[in-house]
Amino acid sequence: MPAFETNRRVAFTSRQMFDLVADVEQYPKFFPLCEALRVKSHDVQGQSHVLLAEMTVGYGAIRETIVSRVTLEPQQLRVAADLVEGPFKKLANRWRFVDAPGGCDVHFAIDYEFKSFMLQMVVGAVFDQAFRRCTEAFETRAREVYGAPGASA
Repeated sequence: MPAFETNRRVAFTSRQMFDLVADVEQYPKFFPLCEALRVKSHDVQGQSHVLLAEMTVGYGAIRETIVSRVTLEPQQLRVAADLVEGPFKKLANRWRFVDAPGGCDVHFAIDYEFKSFMLQMVVGAVFDQAFRRCTEAFETRAREVYGAPGASA
């Protein structure tokens, strides 16, 4: 089963990076392969916010819809997304943001497996590359939203 994990230091605060990842409805503007995203429901469970999000991803003529349960934990600066339905047997990703000198460390991990061997053969490498570029996409988005690191807002 494909999996990927990365730790990346960025020049933005943990709260800023958490807020970018938590703002799922903005993903079509910058997230690799994401063509549309709709929050189907939003629930508060204790200190967590739980979203049911429907994302349409595309590559060439291929379009797939993925429904995920996204758990936002603002107190712990963590985000977890777990598959509800879609073209995967398994899809789980985790984000964690930790303050560090000059910004924060962004920890991202994803574990996934396609249901269809054919789909894996056709788009598996593209999805893998997109997942590997996730943290870069959010760092680029942070520059667009917050400006250059160290710039006054």
